[in-house]
Amino acid sequence: MTFETQRIAYFYFLAAVLLFALQVVFGLLSLAKYLGPDPLLGVMHFATTKAVHTNLLLVWCLTGFMGAAYYMVPDESRTEIYSPKLAYLQLGLWLTIGVVTIVGYLFGITEGRKLLEMPFPLKLGVVVVMGMFLFNILMTIRKANRWTTTEAVLIGGLASAALLFIPALLHFDNYTLDRYYRWWVVHLWVEGVWMLILAAMLAFLLIRLSGADREVMEKWLYVIVGLTFISGILGTGHHYYWIGVPRYWLFAGGFFSALEPLALFAMAVYAYNMLRRSGVSHPNTVALHWTIGSAVFSAIGGGILGFAHTWPQVNQWTHGTHITTMHGHMAFFGAYAMINLAIITYALPGCTGRSDENAQSRLGIWAFWLMVSGMFGMTMALAAAGITQTYLERILGFGYLETQRMIQVHYLMWLTTGVIFATGVGAFVWNFARAGLPVRTVAESAASGPSAAARVGAV
Repeated sequence: MTFETQRIAYFYFLAAVLLFALQVVFGLLSLAKYLGPDPLLGVMHFATTKAVHTNLLLVWCLTGFMGAAYYMVPDESRTEIYSPKLAYLQLGLWLTIGVVTIVGYLFGITEGRKLLEMPFPLKLGVVVVMGMFLFNILMTIRKANRWTTTEAVLIGGLASAALLFIPALLHFDNYTLDRYYRWWVVHLWVEGVWMLILAAMLAFLLIRLSGADREVMEKWLYVIVGLTFISGILGTGHHYYWIGVPRYWLFAGGFFSALEPLALFAMAVYAYNMLRRSGVSHPNTVALHWTIGSAVFSAIGGGILGFAHTWPQVNQWTHGTHITTMHGHMAFFGAYAMINLAIITYALPGCTGRSDENAQSRLGIWAFWLMVSGMFGMTMALAAAGITQTYLERILGFGYLETQRMIQVHYLMWLTTGVIFATGVGAFVWNFARAGLPVRTVAESAASGPSAAARVGAV
């Protein structure tokens, strides 16, 4: 770790890891309701557990992204964070909003808009938090008067995510209009500007883990940014097929959605090429596993599986089935969960005062392979469930409940692989906890006096 204020990232990463574990708990609760009977039906029905599960995904990923920015920006701009106090205040406010939102869901306090269920006053709180975050980061860069392309793409993605949250504040009585603008947030986040964040974090990690040439790496970033904007923005149309909008969205959504995998495959290709050309073996092999895994899994989950069902001719049959669940799980995990786990694994040794060699553990590798195999297994189980569901419901005309009864075996497979995945998450959390708290560096301790330098203690 080069700068002391990079340790701020540790506390964001700690919050992200704990929220990730909580998200998995609510995911398993939601899955259990498919198997029934549901002993928690009177306490938390499916809509509640699912809302908590999906919203926690967004919250913990964004928490990880903000932590990544607080780690990356000082390193890229070669300066300390402008206001550490503001960073900690922002984190406290952010987590308070998250806790209040989840408790509210448990008591039925929600706007009822899928993926944007957060009540309006709390959404205003999110706007304030993002404003604090961007102010702190931009003032840091301004103070340094230096920034790199990697950092520019990262901040551009985060600033665009903040800007694109504004449609979430709008509410329309007309259902079609409300659904139309809702995707300006949800789609343009996860299939648009979040891709820029992913690309920047991937570039940062590959430069440091593989020794890849920065100039070559950042040229690839320009390619990915261009592909993301071309395909991601108009690709929003694949959400408009069946909500009552003009028919030209069938063409626009189908064509530009077919281009979306190009950006994901470009990421995978440049990750592989940079690693192969550098020939450098970094001691933090666990971080390297997560980094390359993110590029590969996002290409499969977001690229191949997304492409498989976004054509209108296919989507008319698969829409609303577990085919979407299959794509969503693998795409989100590969693109955003894995890159967060990669930056956390890379930054943790520096934040906690350990060397990369000492940070290696069998538990870290086990966490990686358990999560990867668990997610792959869940994807296969959901693919089988979705294909069977589509055939039984949409082709043969079976009723929903009868179909659900006939695909219970796939839910059991989903549960088994979900438990494997959860075990990997538990291993990651425990490995994170074993790393300990941030410590003072020798340089910082020396500045505090000879006695302090001798004991280099915990903060």
